[in-house]
Amino acid sequence: MFDLVSKKRGNWKDDLLSGLTVALALVPEAIAFSFAAGVPPLVGLWAAVFMGFVTAAWGGRPGMISGATGAIAIVIGKTVVYGEAQGEGLGLQYLFATIMLAGVFQILVGMLKLGRFIRLVPHPVMMGFVNGLAIVILLAQFGSFRTPDGSWMARSDLLIMGALVLLTMLIIQLFPRLTKALPSTLVAIITVGLLNYFWTDTKTVSDVLLEGTGSGVLNGAFPLPQLPTDIVWNLEAIKVIGGAAFTVAMVGIIESLMTLQLIDDLTETRGRGNRECVAQGAANFLSGLFGGMGGCAMIGQSLINIKSGGRGRTSGITAAVSLAVFIMVGGPVIGQIPVAALVGVMFMVVIGTFEWSTFKTVGRVPKSEIFIILSVTLITVFMHNLALAVFVGVILSALVFAWESAQHVRLLPTDLEDGSRVYNLQGLLYFGSVREFA
Repeated sequence: MFDLVSKKRGNWKDDLLSGLTVALALVPEAIAFSFAAGVPPLVGLWAAVFMGFVTAAWGGRPGMISGATGAIAIVIGKTVVYGEAQGEGLGLQYLFATIMLAGVFQILVGMLKLGRFIRLVPHPVMMGFVNGLAIVILLAQFGSFRTPDGSWMARSDLLIMGALVLLTMLIIQLFPRLTKALPSTLVAIITVGLLNYFWTDTKTVSDVLLEGTGSGVLNGAFPLPQLPTDIVWNLEAIKVIGGAAFTVAMVGIIESLMTLQLIDDLTETRGRGNRECVAQGAANFLSGLFGGMGGCAMIGQSLINIKSGGRGRTSGITAAVSLAVFIMVGGPVIGQIPVAALVGVMFMVVIGTFEWSTFKTVGRVPKSEIFIILSVTLITVFMHNLALAVFVGVILSALVFAWESAQHVRLLPTDLEDGSRVYNLQGLLYFGSVREFA
C-alpha cells in the first residue's frame, strides 16, 4: 500500500538532500525533548549536533541518525531535579556528569564486544518494540494540536492544521511518482512552509519556542567544553549519578542497536553493533562535555533519512552540520517552519515504523508469540521504558522456550544382555520436565 522505504544504494546528492531534510525535522523534536528533561532548548539541540556528527562519522551503521531522544530525556530529567535540589543552577551540572559517565559505560560495552547480544533478541520482541515505539511517536504528535494551557485548539485552527498535515502526507506519498530527484519529505516541508507563510497562519517552530522559553528566537554560539566541577561529590551523589548513567547507557544501547537492526532489515545490509556502541559512548561523552543532554539513535529520524535516500555517512554528517548552522545563523528561517508539516512527516514515519504484518500473524503463529508482542508493545507505550520492555520480552521468550522444550522430552529404554536397562534421553531437561523423566 505504501512504498515508504526503497533499498537502493545512496549517492552524494541523496545523502546531502536527505541530511538537510533530517536537520529540519530534528529541530522541534530536540526542543520538545529538552522541555521533557527540564532543560533549555539549546541543551537538546547541541546534543543532537554532537550525537549526530560523531555517530555518523564513526558509528557502525551508516544512514542511522542519532540525537536527543525521549527515552533519555525521561531518565536524565530526574537527575536534573535532584541536582536543582542540591543547589540552584546545579541541575545541568548533574546532567552533564551523568551523560559523560554513561558515555564511558557505552564505550566499555563496545570494547568488550557485548553489542553482539542484541542479535539474540527474538523476532516477536523486535515486533513489539517497533509497534510500541510507533504508537509512542504517534501519541506524542497530538500535543502539537493543543494550546499552552493543555486545551485543544479552536475548531478553525484545528481544521487548518489538520489540512496542512494531510497535505504534507500526500506530498510525501505522491511526489516520488513525479520525480525522485528531490526527497519528498523536504519538498513537503518547504511547500507547506511557503503555503503557511503567504496564506494560512498556524503554529510554527517559533511559537513552540515562545511557549517553552518566552523567546521565539533560535540562536546560540558554538559551545565551549566545560567540566561539571560544581558538583558536591558524596555517596548519595555517586549513587544518583552512577545509577542514572548506567540506565542511560543501557537504554541508549538497546534503542540504538534495535534501530540498527531495523535499518539492517530495511536496507538489506549489515551494521556493526560494537562499533556503534563505542561511537555512541564517545558522542555522549562529548555531548556532556559541550553542554548537551546526550541521546541515542532515533528510529523516526533514521527512517526519514532512509526513506529520503540517505544511505551513507554523508547524510548524518550533513544533518548534524546543517543543524549547527541553523542554531547559529538560520534561526529566523527555521522558526517559520509550520509544526503541521513536521507532524505530517512524523505521521508518515509512524506508518513506516509500525509492523503491519503483526495483524497477519494472528491465528498463524503460536499464541505465546502474540502475547510477547502485546506485552512488549504495552510496556513501551504505557511505561515509556524501552529497556524494561525489551528485557521483559526476552525473559518471556526464554520462559516460553523452556516450557515448550520441557514438553518434548523422549526417553528411549534399551535392554542389555546382562538384564540391565539403559535410558537414552532426547531433548532438554528442565525442572518442568523432571516428572516426565522420572
